Amino acid sequence: MKSKRTKASRQRGTSSHGWGAKKKHRGAGHRGGRGEAGSGKRGDAKKPSFWKDKKRYQKIGFTSKVRNDCKTINIIELETKLDSYVAKNKAALKAGVYTIKLSDIKVDKLLGAGKVTKKIEIIVTSASKLAIKKVEIAGGKVILPTVKVKEIKKEKEKPQAQPKKE
Repeated sequence: MKSKRTKASRQRGTSSHGWGAKKKHRGAGHRGGRGEAGSGKRGDAKKPSFWKDKKRYQKIGFTSKVRNDCKTINIIELETKLDSYVAKNKAALKAGVYTIKLSDIKVDKLLGAGKVTKKIEIIVTSASKLAIKKVEIAGGKVILPTVKVKEIKKEKEKPQAQPKKE
């Protein structure tokens, strides 16, 4: 059996050795430079390939300065998980009334989606009006922290300048 000649020996006699034109495969010159080089004033053929790379050249979205990282839970979700919270000692059941402090389960706000069928006493940082109403209709209550309102001293109104009489 005859063995296959090496690629280099098969390409002897060809001027390009499989790299196209004779001048190619000498360096990065035939590519317009390495990487992003050559994208200057006259690099019009190269620029569109840079524009496609959105991760590097474009910002996505914006960063909100008033971002609210408030963790929320709906009443329906809370009610379905209530028995598991009692088992984990994150909620208590006394005389048919469940008592839960939502900060123990890392929740900041109670929302009103769903139906309440159990009596629940919920201690929470904030809650929607609908959630409070639904819990109270079912016989439970929502305990919110009391907020101290600072009295703002009203500045004395400056007398307005009267128009000059001519």
